[in-house]
Amino acid sequence: MSLPPLVEPAAELTVDEVRRYSRHLIIPDVGMAGQKRLKNAKVLCVGAGGLGSPALLYLAAAGVGTLGIIDFDVVDESNLQRQVIHGQSDVGRLKAESAAASVKEINPLVDVVVHNVALTTDNVMEIFSRYDLIVDGTDNFATRYMVNDAAVLLGKPYVWGSIYRFDGQASVFWAEHGPCYRCLYPEPPPPGMVPSCAEGGVLGVLCASIGSIQVNEAIKLLAGIGEPLVGRLMIYDALEMNYRSVKVRKDPECVLCGKNPTVTELLEDYEAFCGAVSEEAQEAASGSTITATDLKAMQDADDNIYVIDVREPNEYEIVSIPGAVLIPKGEFLNGAALERLPQDKRIVLHCKSGARSAEVLAIVKNAGFSDAVHVGGGVLSWVKTVDPSLPSY
Repeated sequence: MSLPPLVEPAAELTVDEVRRYSRHLIIPDVGMAGQKRLKNAKVLCVGAGGLGSPALLYLAAAGVGTLGIIDFDVVDESNLQRQVIHGQSDVGRLKAESAAASVKEINPLVDVVVHNVALTTDNVMEIFSRYDLIVDGTDNFATRYMVNDAAVLLGKPYVWGSIYRFDGQASVFWAEHGPCYRCLYPEPPPPGMVPSCAEGGVLGVLCASIGSIQVNEAIKLLAGIGEPLVGRLMIYDALEMNYRSVKVRKDPECVLCGKNPTVTELLEDYEAFCGAVSEEAQEAASGSTITATDLKAMQDADDNIYVIDVREPNEYEIVSIPGAVLIPKGEFLNGAALERLPQDKRIVLHCKSGARSAEVLAIVKNAGFSDAVHVGGGVLSWVKTVDPSLPSY
């Protein structure tokens, strides 16, 4: 459905702006009026990572007058495969500041507002209230639900995107005109069910595909043109080169935007709501977590241990802890791995960062291996504290 423009047009375009945006101005659906609306718009991009990189570059190039950037992370070398707003010289720099510099290089006429903070329940309402539109480039469920809830409570539309390996999704959530994120996903997935990009990977160019769609939707909303993705979920399969659209209806029983909402303010703890690690895993890991240096000491002392890497084979090929046997998490979930575990050795589990190994630890302990432990921080901690010569990912 077509929607009215989100913002009023600015009073005028300067001669420099007319020159810069001339290819927009000669599109009948955009024209002077649409470009003036873009100039008058205030858009916040949550995250300056995989999706935020193309989104920010093209929002700036399009002439959005005010661009907010919120990100508390720093640029890491592993980001450069997909986060094209950053360069080699930006490694170690705050992402928000690196992104702001790139935006200014693309379009010095844009007013850039940098938020070098983590988005939390304490600041999200105040920050969101300054902007007309939110572009969500987050990569975790806790922040996605918080972004959605804040946007609905403030009556703000936002453009959502998600990427994983070769698959991408995008939609526009605006409770005033259609469903919200909770209508599509009433509950977060069970802990460990959906791997993060850091665990499962993402094709770099997929970020450009989905990020560009997000900007396209943002421009349509701001200028009041076309048919926005309100009430529709766009699904993209890069391997098959296939786009398809699925209708998403507003849930009249939605706890947030339904007829009788029960969520009328932000949750106290979105991490707890999404349960990044299950209660069983937290309980199993309590008192049974060792450090990477502890593991190294156990190996040096020739302790009677059996070290198991529960990551995937392609991760094991990148880097591994010496002596670790690869048994992927999936083999523990289906029970196949349990019969392979030695009864006369202490089981030591590890993964990339500690989340997956905590989940497996709960399974192993329930199977009777009560003295089993896992390595907090996983192989990343091993690289950082034991052998920095190894690659990280």
